[in-house]
Amino acid sequence: MKITLLTVGRLGRMVEAQLAVDYASRATASGRALALGPVEIVEVEARKPGKAAEAEVLRPHLEGAHVIACDEHGKVRPSRAFAEHLGRLRDDGHRKIVFLIGGADGLDPSILAAADETLAFGPQTWPHALARAMLAEQVYRAVTILAGSPYHRD
Repeated sequence: MKITLLTVGRLGRMVEAQLAVDYASRATASGRALALGPVEIVEVEARKPGKAAEAEVLRPHLEGAHVIACDEHGKVRPSRAFAEHLGRLRDDGHRKIVFLIGGADGLDPSILAAADETLAFGPQTWPHALARAMLAEQVYRAVTILAGSPYHRD
Protein backbone atom coordinates (compact mmCIF):
# COMPACT_ATOMS: atom_id res chain seq x y z
CA MET A 1 0.00 0.00 0.00
CA LYS A 2 1.61 3.22 -1.16
CA ILE A 3 1.51 6.00 1.44
CA THR A 4 1.88 9.62 0.35
CA LEU A 5 2.25 12.65 2.58
CA LEU A 6 0.91 15.37 0.27
CA THR A 7 1.81 18.80 1.57
CA VAL A 8 1.26 22.38 0.53
CA GLY A 9 4.52 24.31 0.52
CA ARG A 10 8.15 23.44 0.02
CA LEU A 11 10.41 23.18 3.02
CA GLY A 12 13.70 23.10 1.16
CA ARG A 13 16.56 22.21 3.45
CA MET A 14 14.83 22.98 6.73
CA VAL A 15 15.65 20.58 9.55
CA GLU A 16 11.97 19.58 9.77
CA ALA A 17 12.06 18.54 6.11
CA GLN A 18 15.11 16.35 6.69
CA LEU A 19 13.46 14.78 9.72
CA ALA A 20 10.31 13.98 7.71
CA VAL A 21 12.37 12.48 4.88
CA ASP A 22 14.32 10.36 7.36
CA TYR A 23 11.15 8.93 8.93
CA ALA A 24 9.58 8.32 5.50
CA SER A 25 12.72 6.44 4.42
CA ARG A 26 12.70 4.35 7.60
CA ALA A 27 9.00 3.55 7.13
CA THR A 28 9.63 2.53 3.52
CA ALA A 29 12.47 0.20 4.51
CA SER A 30 10.64 -1.33 7.47
CA GLY A 31 7.27 -1.53 5.74
CA ARG A 32 8.27 -3.57 2.69
CA ALA A 33 7.67 -6.91 4.38
CA LEU A 34 4.28 -5.70 5.62
CA ALA A 35 3.07 -4.36 2.24
CA LEU A 36 3.19 -0.85 3.70
CA GLY A 37 5.00 1.56 1.46
CA PRO A 38 6.73 3.06 -0.19
CA VAL A 39 6.19 6.18 1.87
CA GLU A 40 6.76 9.36 -0.10
CA ILE A 41 6.50 13.06 0.59
CA VAL A 42 5.07 15.16 -2.23
CA GLU A 43 5.23 18.95 -1.95
CA VAL A 44 2.99 21.16 -4.07
CA GLU A 45 2.64 24.92 -4.39
CA ALA A 46 -0.18 26.97 -5.80
CA ARG A 47 0.58 29.70 -8.31
CA LYS A 48 -1.96 31.98 -6.62
CA PRO A 49 -2.55 32.62 -2.93
CA GLY A 50 -5.46 31.09 -1.06
CA LYS A 51 -6.97 27.76 -0.11
CA ALA A 52 -8.96 27.40 -3.35
CA ALA A 53 -5.78 27.63 -5.43
CA GLU A 54 -4.09 25.13 -3.12
CA ALA A 55 -7.05 22.77 -3.54
CA GLU A 56 -6.55 22.83 -7.31
CA VAL A 57 -2.94 21.64 -7.05
CA LEU A 58 -3.85 18.97 -4.48
CA ARG A 59 -6.78 17.46 -6.39
CA PRO A 60 -4.82 15.64 -9.13
CA HIS A 61 -2.94 13.64 -6.48
CA LEU A 62 -6.09 12.29 -4.83
CA GLU A 63 -7.52 10.12 -7.59
CA GLY A 64 -7.90 6.49 -6.58
CA ALA A 65 -6.65 7.11 -3.05
CA HIS A 66 -8.10 6.80 0.40
CA VAL A 67 -7.65 10.41 1.54
CA ILE A 68 -6.93 11.38 5.14
CA ALA A 69 -6.90 15.15 5.67
CA CYS A 70 -4.97 16.54 8.62
CA ASP A 71 -7.28 19.05 10.28
CA GLU A 72 -7.65 20.46 13.77
CA HIS A 73 -11.20 19.06 13.95
CA GLY A 74 -10.14 15.57 12.86
CA LYS A 75 -10.11 12.34 14.80
CA VAL A 76 -7.36 11.98 17.38
CA ARG A 77 -5.84 8.49 17.48
CA PRO A 78 -3.26 7.09 19.86
CA SER A 79 -0.27 5.61 18.04
CA ARG A 80 -1.39 2.00 18.43
CA ALA A 81 -4.91 2.80 17.12
CA PHE A 82 -3.36 4.74 14.23
CA ALA A 83 -1.24 1.69 13.37
CA GLU A 84 -4.21 -0.66 13.58
CA HIS A 85 -6.20 1.66 11.33
CA LEU A 86 -3.44 1.70 8.68
CA GLY A 87 -3.28 -2.09 8.90
CA ARG A 88 -7.06 -2.35 8.38
CA LEU A 89 -6.94 -0.02 5.39
CA ARG A 90 -4.23 -2.22 3.87
CA ASP A 91 -6.15 -5.40 4.69
CA ASP A 92 -9.33 -3.94 3.19
CA GLY A 93 -7.52 -3.65 -0.14
CA HIS A 94 -6.63 0.03 -0.28
CA ARG A 95 -3.62 0.39 -2.55
CA LYS A 96 -2.96 4.09 -2.00
CA ILE A 97 -3.33 6.30 1.07
CA VAL A 98 -2.83 10.04 0.83
CA PHE A 99 -2.40 12.17 3.94
CA LEU A 100 -3.00 15.87 3.30
CA ILE A 101 -1.33 18.75 5.10
CA GLY A 102 -2.60 22.13 3.92
CA GLY A 103 -0.96 25.51 3.79
CA ALA A 104 -0.80 28.15 6.50
CA ASP A 105 -4.58 28.65 6.49
CA GLY A 106 -5.46 24.94 6.45
CA LEU A 107 -7.28 22.99 3.77
CA ASP A 108 -10.03 24.28 1.49
CA PRO A 109 -13.53 23.14 2.56
CA SER A 110 -13.96 21.31 -0.76
CA ILE A 111 -10.86 19.22 -0.05
CA LEU A 112 -12.01 18.48 3.49
CA ALA A 113 -15.41 17.42 2.15
CA ALA A 114 -13.78 15.14 -0.42
CA ALA A 115 -11.53 13.45 2.16
CA ASP A 116 -12.52 10.00 3.39
CA GLU A 117 -11.56 10.96 6.92
CA THR A 118 -9.72 13.57 8.97
CA LEU A 119 -6.90 13.28 11.47
CA ALA A 120 -5.76 15.67 14.21
CA PHE A 121 -2.57 15.77 16.26
CA GLY A 122 -4.45 16.91 19.36
CA PRO A 123 -5.92 20.24 20.37
CA GLN A 124 -2.74 22.26 19.85
CA THR A 125 -1.93 24.04 16.62
CA TRP A 126 1.39 22.89 15.16
CA PRO A 127 3.60 24.57 12.57
CA HIS A 128 3.03 22.84 9.23
CA ALA A 129 6.71 21.93 8.87
CA LEU A 130 6.61 20.24 12.27
CA ALA A 131 3.27 18.55 11.51
CA ARG A 132 4.90 17.01 8.44
CA ALA A 133 7.72 15.54 10.54
CA MET A 134 5.24 14.35 13.18
CA LEU A 135 3.06 12.64 10.57
CA ALA A 136 6.05 10.92 8.97
CA GLU A 137 7.17 9.75 12.42
CA GLN A 138 3.71 8.37 13.21
CA VAL A 139 3.65 6.46 9.92
CA TYR A 140 7.06 4.99 10.78
CA ARG A 141 5.86 4.18 14.31
CA ALA A 142 2.75 2.50 12.87
CA VAL A 143 4.94 0.29 10.69
CA THR A 144 7.08 -0.71 13.67
CA ILE A 145 3.98 -1.42 15.77
CA LEU A 146 2.50 -3.60 13.03
CA ALA A 147 5.86 -5.38 12.69
CA GLY A 148 5.74 -6.28 16.39
CA SER A 149 8.72 -4.19 17.42
CA PRO A 150 9.70 -5.10 21.00
CA TYR A 151 9.27 -1.47 22.08
CA HIS A 152 5.58 -1.63 21.19
CA ARG A 153 4.62 -5.05 22.53
CA ASP A 154 2.17 -5.15 25.40
